[in-house]
Amino acid sequence: MRDEPAIILAERLSKAYGNLPALRSLDLSVKPGEFVALLGANGSGKSTLLRLLSGLSKPTGGRLRVGGWEMPGEALAVRARIGLVAHRPLLYENLTARENLDFYGALYGIDRRERARRIQDSLRAFDLHKRADSLARTFSRGLKQRLSIARATLHQPDLLLLDEPYSGLDQRAVALLDEMLAAARAEGRTIVLSTHQLTRVPPAADRALVLSRGRISFDAAIGSLDLSEIYRSASA
Repeated sequence: MRDEPAIILAERLSKAYGNLPALRSLDLSVKPGEFVALLGANGSGKSTLLRLLSGLSKPTGGRLRVGGWEMPGEALAVRARIGLVAHRPLLYENLTARENLDFYGALYGIDRRERARRIQDSLRAFDLHKRADSLARTFSRGLKQRLSIARATLHQPDLLLLDEPYSGLDQRAVALLDEMLAAARAEGRTIVLSTHQLTRVPPAADRALVLSRGRISFDAAIGSLDLSEIYRSASA
């Protein structure tokens, strides 16, 4: 992505669905390499914000730049450099796990030999190698979520956007996801991860941001942060 101080820059960003506001004049700046935990109750605007950042939705007002590109006008350029894990797994049910990853890898222009290597590594990293040749429609919710995350990270994106990625994961899969996120952060990737589980702040996250009724009600570095501050903000 283009070199600039903020990889995500939103100024008075708003989104409404008819007469229902989802985001209200939101200002946000995220530096390259930051890991932001986006917290808040269901309906607080988390998914809406991620949809705007990924170019899947258009803002009603304000300005948004991602990686130096203006959104939504340059959304195509942005999509090539992000990895998105959304509520829907975005998998082809009648393809195997390996075929799904191969299809998406080809879409991102990864060379066939390099693609095969990355697919094998990814299947092992998410403990899917024993089900590599099983159809995605036979997978449990948790296995589909693992495969979705493998798909979103296969092309080694600069920016990872994860919407409730812990949903449906068992304890083993949660640990695998935490390891992957820690590795991605160590590699300098920018991560924005949403969750309504206030106790499920990823260990590698370095910033907590709480959305409440479409506005940012709390924004602070994690470190020695008192979680009670987050609870109070999220319930305000």
